[in-house]
Amino acid sequence: MLATPSPVGSAQPQSGISLRHVHPQKVVVVGDSLVYGYGDPEGGGWVERLRRRAMEPGTPGAVFYNLGVRGDRASQVRERLAHEFRYRGEIRNRLPDRLVISVGTNDSARVGRALGRNYTDVDEFEQTLADLLAEARQLCPVLFVGMVPVNEAAMPFSEVLYYSQREQWRYKEATRLACESHNIPYLDVMDLWLHRGDAWWRDRLSADGLHPNVLGYRSLMQDVLAWDAFQAAVDMHPVDRHPS
Repeated sequence: MLATPSPVGSAQPQSGISLRHVHPQKVVVVGDSLVYGYGDPEGGGWVERLRRRAMEPGTPGAVFYNLGVRGDRASQVRERLAHEFRYRGEIRNRLPDRLVISVGTNDSARVGRALGRNYTDVDEFEQTLADLLAEARQLCPVLFVGMVPVNEAAMPFSEVLYYSQREQWRYKEATRLACESHNIPYLDVMDLWLHRGDAWWRDRLSADGLHPNVLGYRSLMQDVLAWDAFQAAVDMHPVDRHPS
């Protein structure tokens, strides 16, 4: 059941995603390079594509703020979340209406060698993520967009980080369970993409094996737009549910 909309600019905790506000929504998207859009010189990534989609004159929609930082892990997103969020209300005493988080891939990497230590220990990741989500829910209704699968054959990334789908799975499952416990809708992008077949998802990754390419970000945007939780929470135009 959707929660009753809170007053405009409220920072009270929410138990779910409320219905649309009458004023243009402010949607903050915070995370790593997947949010930043690295790998998409044409459209600037899925968040930028959503921002542009909502800018057509005469068809007011949500206002998107991209707060993605390349290389960020969950701990870094948590450190900057509240400060950056509170400066995106546009109007005095008004806070953003929605928050979308996407982080975790960098935490899962192994450092130095394929069997090296994880960049963030999984137990530490779980605790940091729990704190991040608890804090986020105090700000406004929250959605979480999961990670895309990596191409292990292209590793290491930057000659030092080894990403693998096995490690990704551990961290994305921890994320899914954390979101479930905090009543935060979670889009399992990794599961969606892998079920479409190896040829499908490989065609949507850049040569570095880590970031989506132009086609990948276009598909990711369509996945987000087709997500029921996103449709219920964010003012956007309808979209074809079949990803290209």
